[in-house]
Amino acid sequence: MGNPLFAKKPMAMLLAESKEVGEHSLKRTLGPFQLTALGVGAIIGAGIFVLSGLGAHYAGPGLMLSFVLSGLGCAFAELCYAEFAAMIPLAGSAYTYAYATLGELFAWIIGWDLTLEYAMGASTVSSGWSNHFIELLNIFHIKMPLWLAYDHWTGLATAEKIVAKEMARTANPSLVPGTQAFLDKVSAIVGAHSPELAQRAHDLVNAPRIFGMEIGFNLPAFLIALVITAILVIGIRESARFNATIVVVKVAVVLFVIGLGIRYVNFANWGSDWHSFAPMGFSGIGAGAAYIFFAYIGFDAVSTTAQEAKNPQRDLPIGIIVSLLVCTALYILVAGVLTGMVHWQDVNIEAPIARAFMDRGLSTASHVITIGALAGLTSVMLVMLLGQTRVLYSMANDGLLPRKFFAAVHPKFRTPYKNTMAVGLLAAIVGSVTPIDDIGKMVNIGTLLAFVIVCIAVMVLRNTNPEQPRPFRTPLVPFVPVLGILFNGYMMYKLGWVNWARLIIWLIIGLVVYFTYGRHHSRVSNPELRGE
Repeated sequence: MGNPLFAKKPMAMLLAESKEVGEHSLKRTLGPFQLTALGVGAIIGAGIFVLSGLGAHYAGPGLMLSFVLSGLGCAFAELCYAEFAAMIPLAGSAYTYAYATLGELFAWIIGWDLTLEYAMGASTVSSGWSNHFIELLNIFHIKMPLWLAYDHWTGLATAEKIVAKEMARTANPSLVPGTQAFLDKVSAIVGAHSPELAQRAHDLVNAPRIFGMEIGFNLPAFLIALVITAILVIGIRESARFNATIVVVKVAVVLFVIGLGIRYVNFANWGSDWHSFAPMGFSGIGAGAAYIFFAYIGFDAVSTTAQEAKNPQRDLPIGIIVSLLVCTALYILVAGVLTGMVHWQDVNIEAPIARAFMDRGLSTASHVITIGALAGLTSVMLVMLLGQTRVLYSMANDGLLPRKFFAAVHPKFRTPYKNTMAVGLLAAIVGSVTPIDDIGKMVNIGTLLAFVIVCIAVMVLRNTNPEQPRPFRTPLVPFVPVLGILFNGYMMYKLGWVNWARLIIWLIIGLVVYFTYGRHHSRVSNPELRGE
């Protein structure tokens, strides 16, 4: 008998599970439109409305090529996902594919890694949703107390920034808010840590105390995570309908941005030669691609719904590929409009697109963009929480997590309701009490690792099981998977050693869980447990 750590899940066992029906299986209700909408729902979020500003300061007008570069890295991985999704139509995404090709230990690592992408990603997004919701309230002149709008640390940092902006305007009235010079001045004031700044910030937060400690609780983030969780528990069809409605709203907002913004494009802002188009060269375009990669995260979540697709062999590749193509085209157009409306050095970093319209006196358009970002984040959270629950469902079915809890299916709604409620509550708590800027960067590196492993797995399975029917075949193997490894590996490298260290620590924690529980309860390594 081989090493149980590298036991592979037999293809016959996978295919048998994909055909299961009854009250303990998931409900097959999704067609190609719903799957494509789930992909678009996961991809278009605040990334395009926020990160494009940071990317522009590295890539200049070459930001359009940064979106192409990030999109290509995703496209190569996506073609590999599509082959697996059609061949092994099971919930679990990259976790399931790794189990079939690389063995149990690698499957566990990727499953644990996907938790980093989905659950922590949902927490990050819930906090971002809260920020845009507060902006929406500000439009109607409704103010929330800072201690109820943010976690304690973020609330205090926000108060310091508000006070620092007031101090910067007072010290130098000629500075224009949102410009790099203004932001540099604000950063300098915050960095000085003056007693006046600290005292004014504490006064502004005005937080209540428990046992002498100031508290902060991001109430909007907590509530939206619970609302999304309730929708997911009720059923996949209802979740898909809700998501499709939100997707229509946010795609309409993106098209509105492109259609209105193109009228204000100054072609001189794009430059007249390569140097003015890409002021920091290809290195700047590469750095821009790594930073805006978060704007693409999510298309892989389509593959986690494989057991809920009506015709997964045909529809999953359509959903994965079409959603990425649509979003890449929209992103490139938005990047072109942004860098055409505003010279790249003057692009606002905090709210680049909304500010570009505000500077043209188009305040209503700016409000529409805020609503679009809010809608975008709502559907991103829904798909991330959906993806997480389906990965845990698959891992529990294989015995690597407690099956009675994580794989329990509601008799009426036919959803994994216990694990959905647990994941939703976790995301709500983490998003409401934790400053999660760094978790967002961990989400990037965790996702890129999943992409690399799927690209490797396609090449492995082509060699170990060449006769297996493949309704969709990744073209030009090994060329496309190798390019996927190189592109996504390059973006991992660009994220720096700190994020590598965090990823390694997270994976070590996962290995402790595997060796203390998963290894001993695995239904693949321990055939006597399969009847449970």
